[in-house]
Parts: sequence; structure tokens; C-alpha cells
Amino acid sequence: MAEKKFEKALERLENIVKKMETGEMTLDESLKAFQEGIELSRFCMKKLDEAERTVEKLLKEGDGIITVPFTDENGLE
Repeated sequence: MAEKKFEKALERLENIVKKMETGEMTLDESLKAFQEGIELSRFCMKKLDEAERTVEKLLKEGDGIITVPFTDENGLE
């Protein structure tokens, strides 16, 4: 997969989801869209993980700042 920007990948993923939700795609179109969506999702997750590691590293390099792992709204990592 060519180098992509996070925002463009997320926008494309959102468009795929909207199109699939219409229910107007053929099975083959749906499978292709699903595959692309999975690839985009993995790309976005990788970029988010990289950003999280960068933030934690920057905080650790600060003067005595304690880092806390990111959690979701349910308190899960």
C-alpha cells in the first residue's frame, strides 16, 4: 500500500462504510469494499499506535512527568 495520510485513509474508510450501509452493492463489490476497508482500518490503527507511542515518549522525556496508558471510555486499553 502506498504511503497515505491518516486523514485521507479515515475519510476513505468512512465513505466505504456509508456505501456499504446503503445495501445497494453487489456481493463482489461488497467483498472488495470490505477488503479495502480492513486494509484502511489496519493502516489507521498502525498510525494511531505510532502517535500514542510518540506522545508517551515525549511525556517520558519531560521533567518527572508520569505517563498513564491511553484508555477508551470504558477504561480499557
